[in-house]
Amino acid sequence: MTANPISVDSTPSLISPDVPLDRSIPAVPLKLGIMASGNGSNFEAVAEAIASGELNAKTQVLIYNNPDAKVVARAERWGVPSLLLNHRDYQKREDLDAKIVETFQQFGVEWVIMAGWMRIVTPVLIDAFPNRLINIHPSLLPSFRGVRAIEQALATGVKITGCTVHLVVPEVDSGPILMQAAVPILPNDTSETLHARIQVQEHRILPRAIALAAKIYK
Repeated sequence: MTANPISVDSTPSLISPDVPLDRSIPAVPLKLGIMASGNGSNFEAVAEAIASGELNAKTQVLIYNNPDAKVVARAERWGVPSLLLNHRDYQKREDLDAKIVETFQQFGVEWVIMAGWMRIVTPVLIDAFPNRLINIHPSLLPSFRGVRAIEQALATGVKITGCTVHLVVPEVDSGPILMQAAVPILPNDTSETLHARIQVQEHRILPRAIALAAKIYK
């Protein structure tokens, strides 16, 4: 399927190259587990979508890996239980992921949302939630995979970047794309200004992409 055309102007475009655009909410409430490492604005976007009825879901638990992560305060405001799993306490990534899986299973999680989780995950987690592990990345994948995607885009001089919601597979930032939003790069953009505009679109598409995934991967 061909993606919608992207024009270079000041208006971000919503594009979904792999699947038709569908904004319908799931008929059955989704049981979400969210993973976050920092500020938690995407956690908040999901919580707001649930509260408004845009997304029929309940966040069962938040897992965070940095003791000072501000996402914890957001979870408290929304009444979502949270648990610190500090990656520094685990010798191997697989050990951390095994504990994440155990925790999510205890809370009855069915869909896992990596909402700013700044760690590479392993097949231990991926295989536990096949086609139900979702990530958001600040670029138009397959361009600019991995860390510092916004800085990569600025360094190469491209005119458009954006964000992508995709399923997680073992190869980093390579899973099937659910939804994307294009964001033009302005002449005077810095990593901070571009990041701020990309985040607006992340908050817009993440809840929609979760609903879309639930319809496709029942």
